[in-house]
Amino acid sequence: MRFRKPALHIQILLGLIFGAVFGVFFAVDQQLLILEVPDGAELREFEVRDWDEILVMQGEREVDFGSGDQAEILHMFRQMKKKSDAAVNLRVTGGGRTRAINDVRSMRKEQTIATVIKPLGDIFIRLLMMIAIPLVFASLLVGVSSLHDVTKMARIGGKTIAYYILTTALAISIGLTFGNVVQPGGRMDPVAKERLLAAYQEDAAERIEQNISVDFLDYIVNLVPKNVAQALAEAEMLQIIFFALLLGITLLFIDRQKAQHVIGFFDAISDAMIKMVDFVMLIAPYAVFALIAATIAEFGFGILQTLLWYIVAVVGGLAVQTFVVYPLLLKLFGRDVPLGNFLRELRPAQLVAFTTSSSAATLPVTMESCENVGAPKSVTSFVLPLGATINMDGTALYQGVAAVFIAQVYGMDLSITQQLTVVLTATLASIGTAPVPGVGIIMLIIVLRSVGVPETGIALILGVDRILDMCRTITNVTSDATATMIVSSTEKVFKPKE
Repeated sequence: MRFRKPALHIQILLGLIFGAVFGVFFAVDQQLLILEVPDGAELREFEVRDWDEILVMQGEREVDFGSGDQAEILHMFRQMKKKSDAAVNLRVTGGGRTRAINDVRSMRKEQTIATVIKPLGDIFIRLLMMIAIPLVFASLLVGVSSLHDVTKMARIGGKTIAYYILTTALAISIGLTFGNVVQPGGRMDPVAKERLLAAYQEDAAERIEQNISVDFLDYIVNLVPKNVAQALAEAEMLQIIFFALLLGITLLFIDRQKAQHVIGFFDAISDAMIKMVDFVMLIAPYAVFALIAATIAEFGFGILQTLLWYIVAVVGGLAVQTFVVYPLLLKLFGRDVPLGNFLRELRPAQLVAFTTSSSAATLPVTMESCENVGAPKSVTSFVLPLGATINMDGTALYQGVAAVFIAQVYGMDLSITQQLTVVLTATLASIGTAPVPGVGIIMLIIVLRSVGVPETGIALILGVDRILDMCRTITNVTSDATATMIVSSTEKVFKPKE
């Protein structure tokens, strides 16, 4: 009997499952710190194990940590070394004795085979990012130049923006609902609160000092690239979309034979990039294995327990948005799209989104998945890159939960008016701050300011932002793909693939 190779999404799912098991089996010891301290003229490396309490000191500053706080200890040490050249000293209590360790020069976790293989996953992400820009540019240019109708592109753009605003507002509302029902802030241990605020306060201060605000005039101006090559090199997606649209439209107004040479060239580039996606996806199961194994091995579960109810509220809201709201919208506005086939084809993109935490890195896979269902290039090449840049339903939902959570921790009760302000501010900020790195936390700072919640509260959630980012990226990608299906259906250009 001949062995039949499993479908790609099954392979990726198996890679994810085995990677998680591998990460647990070869987990980083959460009760081990490797230090370097001076020993004469040289540095000596030694291990600290099984502590009950560690006091981290620099000058007059002292922060106390418990046995399950390895991540917070490392974070605090890095922040202290970054902020000052003064010596960092430790007082370690464990095994019935207390010892002082002075002038710690470096501190790190152990390396295991699960963390050593992570570069394979990093290469996979870089390959997808490498493909994304030429694929978006070439596909969008070919799609626009083949429409022969500029008003059609304007109509597609209007539907896309309307969908993104609607689903963002829905996502924030669901996040606020889960935050109010679960009450994660009211369930948090006060001691854990003080520890997290101490460990992550410098990180929080750095984000707040960026002083980002929503300026739509600057945002519109920055859509136009001063240097196209620089926009391509720096992956400025909105500027790339603008130039591709403008060039594609311009090709409609020059000699058709000359235009066809340009279109033919970029059509070949588009096909080549799509084929390259197929090649890159051959290593996807192994890359997913490496990424998940490293994440599970290194992350630890201590901080997850501390913020358990906050995580439950965020993940619960994301599940409703992803598996209830989008299928309902597709049923209402994309009735000729087979829901089962859409969800099946989207699985590889969702799994890649989860492991990479990047809508941009997932973009080539999402485009291929949507085209496999029946969406044309002219729609996928416009809707999906735009969505990967400005449509962040998962991020918006988490901000709704986070705003309520931080307010509850500080003993504040957000009124209906304040919660409506959160919906409005986060919806506008999701578009207005799109080009800013670390946009999720930046958007959250803007939201907290709008309702008078202390911005320093972001220190409470920074420790679990990575794992929740993986979850909310699935929602972001699913939203973009649903928009593509709805636009294709309402424009009567959807053609189901056999």
